[in-house]
Amino acid sequence: MNRRDFIAGAAMAGAAMTMTKGADSQTKSTIKKAKLNISSQDGIIPGNSLEEKLEKMQKWGFQGIEFGGGGLGDRVKSIQKAMANSPLKVSAICAGFSGALISEQESERKKCIESCKVILDAAGQIGSTGLIIVPAFNGQTKLSNQEGRKILIDLYPELGEYAKKCGTRMLLEPLNRGECFFLRQLADGASICRDSKNEGCCMMGDFYHMYIEETNDMGAFISAGSFLHHVHLASIKRNLPGQDERDYTDGFRGLKHIGYQDYCSFECGVIGNREEEIPKAVQFLRGQWAKAV
Repeated sequence: MNRRDFIAGAAMAGAAMTMTKGADSQTKSTIKKAKLNISSQDGIIPGNSLEEKLEKMQKWGFQGIEFGGGGLGDRVKSIQKAMANSPLKVSAICAGFSGALISEQESERKKCIESCKVILDAAGQIGSTGLIIVPAFNGQTKLSNQEGRKILIDLYPELGEYAKKCGTRMLLEPLNRGECFFLRQLADGASICRDSKNEGCCMMGDFYHMYIEETNDMGAFISAGSFLHHVHLASIKRNLPGQDERDYTDGFRGLKHIGYQDYCSFECGVIGNREEEIPKAVQFLRGQWAKAV
């Protein structure tokens, strides 16, 4: 066994132990059979209107669509109208908030909370699975990891509770070190959700960031456990799945292990003709899911 395999095995063993001992522990009898519900951010899909995009997505085998949070409140009625005639559902809402939740400045923290609540109101109305939040990007806070975590544990439950009232949830997103110094691995996100002690405090994972920060995809998803409610899909070079050598089977094994029920959504660039490459990526992912046994 080489060193990488040893580390990967240890990561998976530790993640499995977290599941059995942690607050989000599940027994085999309670884990549902996982589903691959494929979604995409709406800006990736070609089309002159939301209705046209939804029609193409249905034809190509999608189950969900992801929207940006900026100005979402102004789009609620038009989204509701378009979605009423489509079998697709709204997956996550990607960011769109102001400020930073773990800024050293109280005014920036307050700005973040209030702007998130506005987005959550809209997210609930369109049936979204949750609002994606990054506690702070690089340069947005002078706090240490320890200081930032303490503030996050103090503030995140408020947003989680508000999200629950809106019929949705909050979704912490771990990023790679090039974009943030705080919250880079899924296990850290799960521990924050656990310590927040609120059902609305959840998290997501992103295959692009995970490739940089995680030792093992399967272990990372197992460590997230029942707190995981969204996944972003992107290749090593942040393009469509299947457009480089990035493999998703190990991560999909992890999703199957935890009985994942929510969406896996494209957040990536596209090389080539979108009308041709996007449906190819959907089929590629179906194949990867089938191989993940």
